[in-house]
Amino acid sequence: MNMLRRTWFTGLLAAVTLLAGCAVTPPPASPPTPQARAALAPDGKLRVGVYSGSPTSMVTDKNGKLTGVAYELGRELARWLNVPLELVEYKRIAEVLEAMKNGEVDFTFTNATEARARDMNFTLPLVSLELGYLVPAGSPLQSASEIDRVGIKVGVSQGSTSQGVLTRTYKQAQVVPVPTLKAASEQLAARKFDAFATNKGILYEMADGLPGARVLDGRWGLENLAIAIPKGREAGLSYLSSFALTVRRDGTLQSAIDRAGLRGTAEPAMR
Repeated sequence: MNMLRRTWFTGLLAAVTLLAGCAVTPPPASPPTPQARAALAPDGKLRVGVYSGSPTSMVTDKNGKLTGVAYELGRELARWLNVPLELVEYKRIAEVLEAMKNGEVDFTFTNATEARARDMNFTLPLVSLELGYLVPAGSPLQSASEIDRVGIKVGVSQGSTSQGVLTRTYKQAQVVPVPTLKAASEQLAARKFDAFATNKGILYEMADGLPGARVLDGRWGLENLAIAIPKGREAGLSYLSSFALTVRRDGTLQSAIDRAGLRGTAEPAMR
């Protein structure tokens, strides 16, 4: 009798575990049409463009596992499409955007600017991030309003939106392009410039590895991040929009944000 009870309980536990697993990873609301799948993954796989060091793109967590919003949403879309995921890693966002423009990647997650919309199509914005500054230990700077002064040098990612905007905006501070986020951390620690400018998600990530570094109070703008695909893939936009709305509503997006440790978020520009 006891053996029968144990067998029954084991079977029940297995069934509950199976159901719980299904609840965690539900199937897509509807399968893609052949046209949508061909548009979104034309090579039979989803090539996701990422760059390391940004929680909005790809980072490594404390357990050595890959995470990041672009990486996790790309993995989820590949599951929806029932195609393999191919991760394509670059050194900086400008290289991801160039690859997108050339059709070398099928998917990324980035700032949805008017200039970028000439080369790619975006979903609605899913995440808004404050733009700010990181300063090294011992810096006398206290707020974003103190940056645009004579003699101040501000590092930016080469080819980034920050480089373009701040170069046009500053009246006195000097913009210093940097090839990678790793180089930015090294040069900031070595006092090659006075502050580094980008979204606060990246800044807080950098600050974790730079003892005494601080993200300044205030902001100089906002980034509205969205899923992006290359131009010419319009047959997949309706399905992609449904995907974007679903991951935002069902908690998939928030879970990716939490796992990536993304900080500095603001209210999204659209709901």
